[in-house]
Amino acid sequence: MTVIALVGTQWGDEGKGKITDVLAARADVVVRYQGGNNAGHTVVVGDETYKLHLIPSGILYPDKACLIGNGVVVDPEVLCAEMESLHRANIDTSNLFISERAHLIMPYHKALDELEEARRAEKIGTTGRGIGPCYVDKYMRIGVRAVDMKSRASLERAVARALPFKNEILQKVYNHPGFELEEVVEEYMAYAEAIVPRLTDTSLLLHQARLDEKGILLEGAQGTLLDVDHGTYPFVTASNPTAGGAAPGAGLGPNHIKHVLGVVKAYTTRVGEGPFPTELHDAIGDLIRERGKEFGTTTGRPRRCGWFDAVMVRYAVRVNGLTGLAMTLLDVLDALESIKVCVAYEYKGERLEHFPTDLETLKE
Repeated sequence: MTVIALVGTQWGDEGKGKITDVLAARADVVVRYQGGNNAGHTVVVGDETYKLHLIPSGILYPDKACLIGNGVVVDPEVLCAEMESLHRANIDTSNLFISERAHLIMPYHKALDELEEARRAEKIGTTGRGIGPCYVDKYMRIGVRAVDMKSRASLERAVARALPFKNEILQKVYNHPGFELEEVVEEYMAYAEAIVPRLTDTSLLLHQARLDEKGILLEGAQGTLLDVDHGTYPFVTASNPTAGGAAPGAGLGPNHIKHVLGVVKAYTTRVGEGPFPTELHDAIGDLIRERGKEFGTTTGRPRRCGWFDAVMVRYAVRVNGLTGLAMTLLDVLDALESIKVCVAYEYKGERLEHFPTDLETLKE
């Protein structure tokens, strides 16, 4: 095994956790490279079901190094709770490492996420987990990084850099009371005990693993059509789930990625708002949802369901440079006499075989 990037080819929820679990058995290192706890992978082992939101799926293998890369935004509260739930299930997490460069989701990010969504005239369907606002601070250069948790003084400095901006928006725009510096620092220092011992330069760790010819699996969250650059903007996530995001999100050179495997479902699903050309609003859509257990791992929201969209998947093959496809959930369609596959779109009498950028075109 070499360096493999695993990506979703639709709107996420393609069953990447299953494929990650299969590949993790043959890998030495499993890396999550983007997103936050707005994603979830469900892995079933025997009678046990594990719902993972931040920790790579390879954690179920004690001999694999599991890395949360610098491209991930980390909610320390969620991460600590996830580690604790694995400990209760007798899963060892001593093989989990976190990038010092990963940005932290702060309480004000979650507050802003919910308030901004409530004010939007056109809802995006955000999970409200603070992922988007955290990435905003990262690019505004006022983010708080995991390395800042190493001392109270450094954490205080980092939070103090951002909090005046955030409180002014919260108080003046949304009539929210805002947050106190000391309370935020106190809360996050409590998480530091569990997190700081796991912090490392994950890029250096990966570099050494590659030199030692270890198998490396780069695990993406969400899917191609949720990519902030290549997805159905603005109904997208705030990061790059495509293969192009794997190298910077993990800290590897792009030429080190030798294979890009796309995961695709035998039908199409979507969570949240936005156009969905093959969506089914009938009993077949309901049947697919029930048989496929199409409810969000993170939110529990029912997913919108429709026929397989080959236009979308061709687009995903192109923008990811896929070298292979893994199809999941074929058995969900076993109950149907016949199935449909979308091979092209029709728009105002014109046949479209390539995925359009304009959402109004897609909607019609």
